[in-house]
Amino acid sequence: MKKILLSFLILGLCLTGCGDVDFRSDDIVILFTNDISGAVDEGVTLAGVAAYKEYMETKSKYVALVDCGDAIQGNVISTASKGEVAIDVMNLVGYDVATFGNHEFDFGFERLEYLLNKANAEYICANITYTGSGTNYLADIKPYKIISYGNKKVAFIGVTTPETLISSAPTIFKENGEYVYDFCSGNGGLDLCELVQGYVDEVKKEGADYVIVLGHLGRTVDNYTNSCSSDFLIRHTHGIDALIDGHSHVVYTNFCTENDQGEYVVSAQTGSRLESLGQLIIDTKGLISVSTVSDIRNIDENLGNRISSFVYKYDEHLDEVVGTSNYKITSTDKEGRRLTRVRETTIGNFVADAYRYITSADIGYENGGGLKADIEEGTVTLRDIVAVSPYCNSICSVEVTGQEILDMLEYWTKEVSSELYVDGEVVHEFGSFPSLSGLKMTVDTSIPSSVVVDENDDLISVDGPRRVKDVMVEENGEYVPIDVNKTYTIAAHDYMIKKGGSGMEVYLANHKIVANDVCLDYEALSIYLKEELNGDLSKYQTTENRVVIE
Repeated sequence: MKKILLSFLILGLCLTGCGDVDFRSDDIVILFTNDISGAVDEGVTLAGVAAYKEYMETKSKYVALVDCGDAIQGNVISTASKGEVAIDVMNLVGYDVATFGNHEFDFGFERLEYLLNKANAEYICANITYTGSGTNYLADIKPYKIISYGNKKVAFIGVTTPETLISSAPTIFKENGEYVYDFCSGNGGLDLCELVQGYVDEVKKEGADYVIVLGHLGRTVDNYTNSCSSDFLIRHTHGIDALIDGHSHVVYTNFCTENDQGEYVVSAQTGSRLESLGQLIIDTKGLISVSTVSDIRNIDENLGNRISSFVYKYDEHLDEVVGTSNYKITSTDKEGRRLTRVRETTIGNFVADAYRYITSADIGYENGGGLKADIEEGTVTLRDIVAVSPYCNSICSVEVTGQEILDMLEYWTKEVSSELYVDGEVVHEFGSFPSLSGLKMTVDTSIPSSVVVDENDDLISVDGPRRVKDVMVEENGEYVPIDVNKTYTIAAHDYMIKKGGSGMEVYLANHKIVANDVCLDYEALSIYLKEELNGDLSKYQTTENRVVIE
């Protein structure tokens, strides 16, 4: 009866919104962040999070602070410090528990081991396994953590997206060319659900009164069934009281999903780059409410200065002016919704052109997931450039045939739909969606994708009707039909060409690399802007129908 009543009341909260919460000293308050992406001094800032945490500790005896992944990587400072600034600041703020996002692995396992040893928060993950013969750098990572708050126990279970194998560099997870790490991606997502269910049952037996999943999974916002999503996990499990999530970079506190016993489970997310701070409260009656905080004042100035000192250490050289723009070079629509994973953008065209220029390749490619910022109108600094491509990947080019290019285009556009929005949110996003230079094409979304992938979602072949058509390659300033038998060079960062990202782990194996580690990604953008564009980005005021969706 308690579970049914709790589920009914959570549904009511999800439909009507949480409003102001009347705190009691015995309420359990769980503050949460996700997808900070190294931006410790943006949004509400981690200094603001610390101040709000201190404020809540005057209201309740039981306050926790948790993070749902992608905290250490994603901006200039995080790249320069290889994640250390984020960990240093999170230690100052006082995080208790965290789970991994896919980008926690970007600097490799040795660096991650160093950061984990430095972190005060306990990192948990239920769904990572190691089968190699070398060093298991995550051997000490537990699947869950149970914390007592008065006479109640809350179990936190960490779950990281199985897409990590392709959304971080695949080679990180291999030994001698074979995968030795896995995130439980089998059986259409049901293996992950069964695994998590086992841990839910286990923590219940250990006396947990409440089970909170700290996920880095992402929410499904359309009819496309994503077996890695948080709502899929909820639908195929029971006993989870709430799921705090990350990965899809949206703000919501009122999303409810029925579990496999017909009970409603609330999930929540705070956006990205400290857009807001999440707050989940379990009151003395066992009722759960979720809200976000986006306006935090009265920040401790001393703490703010200490945080700034970590940032300034890497900051000085980034203010070099490298150009100007009379227009905003953007990754979004007019309402600020991210388009780089679903449509051609001006920022994507700029980056793809830079990669092609720096390598003298026939074609340039950038994956939508690698585009992280806009360039505002006005003076453009190196900081602005690095913010667009903050991962410090090296630029390479590789030889491929025209037929292979056609296959890759099918893979990169396999998720795209003519439908762009559902309930005001962008749908059918795919991190490998292409920004292209030297190539134009059309995608007929009325044709279902016939791409064949392996268990890790890497491209194997195309077996059926093709949705990509009218592919034209630029030659001597004019566009001509692609020749399936001709050899072309394609420029991209080493994440794709050498590390197997963007689904190319199998398909590009053993291909001839023509240009190897020419420069870092942001250096390519800076050089292209200064040398080829004479410091003027104005040519990118509009898109050019390089990728037409119909």
